[in-house]
Formats: sequence, structure tokens, C-alpha cells
Amino acid sequence: MSASAHQIRAYQGPALLSYGFRIFFLGGALWAALVMVLWLALLTGQAALPSPLPPLQWHVHELLYGFLPAVVAGFLLTAVPNWTGRLPVSGTPLLYLFLVWVAGRVALLVSLLTGLWVAAAIDVAFLACLIAVMAREIIAGHNLKNLQVLVLVGLLLAGDAVFLSEVASGGAGEYGTRMGIAAAILLISLIGGRIIPSFTRNWLVKRVPGRLPVPFNRFDVATILAGAGALALWVGAPQATATGVVLVAAGLLHTARLARWAGERTFSEPLLAVLHVGYAFVPLGFLLIGMSILAPQTISTGGAVHCWTAGAIGTMTLAVMTRASLGHTGHAPHAGWATVAIYMLVLTAAAARLTAALGVAYMPMLQISAAAWVLAFAGFAAVYGPMLVAARPPGA
Repeated sequence: MSASAHQIRAYQGPALLSYGFRIFFLGGALWAALVMVLWLALLTGQAALPSPLPPLQWHVHELLYGFLPAVVAGFLLTAVPNWTGRLPVSGTPLLYLFLVWVAGRVALLVSLLTGLWVAAAIDVAFLACLIAVMAREIIAGHNLKNLQVLVLVGLLLAGDAVFLSEVASGGAGEYGTRMGIAAAILLISLIGGRIIPSFTRNWLVKRVPGRLPVPFNRFDVATILAGAGALALWVGAPQATATGVVLVAAGLLHTARLARWAGERTFSEPLLAVLHVGYAFVPLGFLLIGMSILAPQTISTGGAVHCWTAGAIGTMTLAVMTRASLGHTGHAPHAGWATVAIYMLVLTAAAARLTAALGVAYMPMLQISAAAWVLAFAGFAAVYGPMLVAARPPGA
């Protein structure tokens, strides 16, 4: 019996605490929706936060360093047992880790009462704890090659600390924002590059013969390194002409990488196709941000960045959350109509935000984007919440 199967049979506590994906995916989805609702209220002056964080900085922080780390935690806490053969973190330790994440959200929400530096310390503690837990599991499981993933989580932690330090010092958190986005895009490049061609190949070989994804090779390594270099330049010199050139070059490489994965053959299964569509926002983001630097009259850099945030991060998180939730709760890996609706909503959110960035119906498009985002993540909680809190069906 595998370690995971043994844990499923031996664990007697609440199903919600049996695996990391359950509580963190549900909590992350609810927070993603709530943050956007609060942001709309702040934007229209209908609410005010008991926090010294300006509304825009709070909005950016809570999506980049609140919602995203929850999804990363849910993914890693579920993937690492498969990588190492060890039992998953579950029960009381998992609950404590989740409560550290919740404490960070609450502390920053009411940081006028706690003080910003105290709230910041509580907030960054979550990613530090997650790295410590994951490093222990990977090292104990003698699976050292996967420590590279924790380097990127470490970059996310560093970005969070830089962001909060900037804001506490009266800045706008721009370096910390770019660091967090860069870490997210590198995580998608690394993990997406593992799972997308793998899932695609496994699905296609059972169907009519045809083109299959190209296995991971030196081209993938070169593309990831080129993307990392471009992102490093963007973090440090976001308006330099050289940065724009390198970003466009990285975008072309990522476009070629995506084309190697036979995504055009997957559209009869939305659960698989959405991974390809979500990843497409990665090269598109490189290209648009590069063009915003080289030809600023075409699109603003701030607007182009939403190709990565609303597009790549929003779509890829929901794609991974839906697929992992179905597979690990014993349900068929197939996207029903409700799941397809969730995908269409998050894609609408990304498309509307990019349309606003182009100056077309700016405020209406912002409102459509925000509403679609809320419905997408609230929809995930409504559709997948029941299976996340329920025990795995016998025999599944």
C-alpha cells in the first residue's frame, strides 16, 4: 500500500484536514472573491479599512501574497507526498498552518490596531512556515531535486517582505509587487511545464493517434532560464529598453514552448484545455509588457501586467484547483458545465481587464472584470466546497 493510500485509510479526523488542497483551496478561493468585493467597496468609497495600507496596496498584497500563497500551499502539501512517498501533512499540524495564513489576513486587515510592522511579521510567518514544512518533507524523503520549487516560494516570501517594508516606509510597494509576480510566473513556468505536457500526453495516448507533446528537454530549460533573466531585469529596471527587448524574446520562446504541447488536440476536454489556455497568458504577458516598454503608446505597463495577474495567475490557479480537487476526492477527471462556467468567468475577468488596459470603456470593463473574478472564485467554492469538506467516496 502506498503512503498516501495508507494515510487515507488511517486518518480519522475531518476530511477538510486530511490533505492540504482541501482547506487551502477552499480558503484561498473564498478570500480571492472577498478581496475583490472589498476592493470594489473601497474603490467606490463605500468602505474603509482599519489599516494604514492604502486601498490599492492592500488589494495588490492580498491577491498576490494572500490568495496566491494559499493555492501554492494547497498544491505543494498535496504534491510533495507524491514526490517523496511520505505521508501528507494533515490533522492538527495542517490546521495550525492554515490558521497562520488566516492570522496574516486578519492582521493586515486591521493593522491600524496591531501596527503595520507587527501585522507584517505575522503575515510573512506563513510562507516561512510553509517553506520549513516542505523542506523537512522533501529532505526526509530524499527528493532533493524538488527543493528548486522552494527557492521560488522563497522568492515569494522575499517579495512579501520587500513589499511590506516599502509600504511601511511610505513607498508604493512596486519592487515587492514585481518580485511576487515574477515568482508566480516562474512557478507557473516550472510546475506548468511539468504537469501540462504530462497530463496532455496521458490523455492523448488513449485516443486517436496524432501529435503528442514534446518531452521536457534542453529547450524547456533554456526557455525557463530566459524567462527568469527577463523577469529579473523587469524587477530591477522595469522601464529600460533592454528589459523590453529581453521580455519580448522570452515571450517568443514561451510561445514556442507552449506550441510543442499539442494543446490544439485537447479542446474536447475543458479540464485539460484550460491548462493550455492559462499558460498562454505567460508568453502573452512577456510580449505585452515588453511592448509597453518599447512602444508605450500601445498599452500601459500597469495594464499589461494584468495579463499575468488576472490571466495567468487567475486561470492557472483555478485550472489546477479544479483538476486536483476532482482527482484527489475520487471524482472523474472531467469538467462539467459548472466547471466550464468557472473557466469562462475567469477568462472573462482577464479579457475585460486587458480591454480596460487598452483604454476601451475603462470603468465598465473594470467592473465586469471584478464581477467575473468574484463569480469565478465564489463559484469554485460553491461547486467544489462540498466535495472538499466531504470524505472520499469508498472505493474511489
